[in-house]
Amino acid sequence: MRVWKLKEEKACEYRCMVRDKVEEAKWKSLGVNEHWHWHQMKGLMMETAQDICGMTTGLHRYNETWWWNEEVAEAVREKKIKYGKWKKENTKEARKEYKKSRQNAKRVISSAKEKKQKECANDLNDSECQNEIFQMAMQMVKQRLPG
Repeated sequence: MRVWKLKEEKACEYRCMVRDKVEEAKWKSLGVNEHWHWHQMKGLMMETAQDICGMTTGLHRYNETWWWNEEVAEAVREKKIKYGKWKKENTKEARKEYKKSRQNAKRVISSAKEKKQKECANDLNDSECQNEIFQMAMQMVKQRLPG
């Protein structure tokens, strides 16, 4: 939920809607325990917040790799296929093919990283690209840190 939107006019609107819904519910019966009341109130508050603020799309499952491109994707895809073939057949030929595709993937990844680093070096003076460069640097640091 976009709870950060519960500021100023949205907060007032939220309080009014919750108050109105509580009055409509008429939960004043004493025979029901407090857990039931809490569950009902929580549901009412969450529903109201969702109506007013909306929902976010959620976190990204994978971090974007700064050097990834179609050439790298194709090399990695081929390596995965060769690995599956090697594990399925369990022959020396299949293992050699996998090792060749693995070396090729490493070479392609290395050249893609180098190419992207050169592009970034050329874009250092461009103010529009500085934010993107900072994000890539942070990603590189995160990849090097253990944990």
